[in-house]
Amino acid sequence: MVSKDHPLAQLFRTLVERAFVLSLRWDDPQVVDYLSDLLLKFVHMREVYKLRDLRGRPLEEVADMLYYADVRLGAQSFYQEREVHRHIGDYTLFWTGVYPEALPRLRAQSRKDHLIDYVKQGKQSYYIVSLFDIGEWREEAPLFRKLSEQFEVCMQGLYNVRQQWERMAAESFRRFRSDIERELWR
Repeated sequence: MVSKDHPLAQLFRTLVERAFVLSLRWDDPQVVDYLSDLLLKFVHMREVYKLRDLRGRPLEEVADMLYYADVRLGAQSFYQEREVHRHIGDYTLFWTGVYPEALPRLRAQSRKDHLIDYVKQGKQSYYIVSLFDIGEWREEAPLFRKLSEQFEVCMQGLYNVRQQWERMAAESFRRFRSDIERELWR
């Protein structure tokens, strides 16, 4: 995992704050922290696909993840149930918010996920996580209720973050190209 003092962590924090506080007018430090951390965590694809089946293979479809999110099926404990639902919420929010153009591939007819509504399932999974409001999870439960209730707003905010970093990348490339051209014509 990338450390919180890494420049990328600071960049994500700034972009998420801009998107949520300035653009969406939703000033919630807990949500900003969580979503900044989510982007930082998902920089590594191994985190996006961190859930594994019993044979150690990565779970790449929400439909498969749901099996391990239920103690009546594949979950070994309520802790695992909560963590898998949290991951499903994060996974669906990441794809629907940051890379919505990937959804047709992720939900292609040939995949189990073609039957899954990522927005509905993300909201449901975060809601389930919010129900774990005892012990060590008590303080986090309201955050997951907010993420569930405001899932679409979070999607919009994360897409705004992506647009900001794409503008920054385009600007950096233009400056780089301009510098190179200046050097070539000296």
